[in-house]
Amino acid sequence: QTGQGQYIDISLLDTQVALLINTATNFFTTQKDPQRWGNGHPNIVPYQVFPTADDPIIVAVGNDSQFRKLCETIGRPEIANDPKYATNAGRVQHRQGVVRALEEALRSKGRHHWVAALGAVGVPCGPVNTLSQVFEDPQVKHREMVVTMPHKKAAGGSVRVLANPIRLSETPVQYRVSPPMRNEHAKEILRDWLGDDR
Repeated sequence: QTGQGQYIDISLLDTQVALLINTATNFFTTQKDPQRWGNGHPNIVPYQVFPTADDPIIVAVGNDSQFRKLCETIGRPEIANDPKYATNAGRVQHRQGVVRALEEALRSKGRHHWVAALGAVGVPCGPVNTLSQVFEDPQVKHREMVVTMPHKKAAGGSVRVLANPIRLSETPVQYRVSPPMRNEHAKEILRDWLGDDR
């Protein structure tokens, strides 16, 4: 409590670059551009999206014990017993083979089955949601991540917009202005920012 403040500078570009932490570390170490793995993690296998009988799931196996539990739970313990796949280093080296075997097994049942079964044995996983599923999620609703704003041109007189994810205890975000129509503030922008009084 010094009574002093500071300017906080966070750019979108800086944030995106900072999200490269794992990939950037590999690049700084090897000076080689990484191969693209789609949704896969460059250093951990399996750590990616997998199709199921209906909707996809993400599986994020962080160690060899979790990998064994994954294989046992999907009814394929022999995958974990294969010396090529017994360690993460081996799975990274033989990525395509292990991923193919897991995909085949995971396609046998739907995502709700796998998320429940894998979660019960401590294998990190979760559903890959569509946007309609995201906005029906109980936690998203609880966190009030959607705000309804009045809008003079919208059907029903209102539009839904995303809420600000930053929550401040003393100065909560206020949603005062509805999304503008095209060119709604053109005169003000030209006048105030460009000095043009047309």
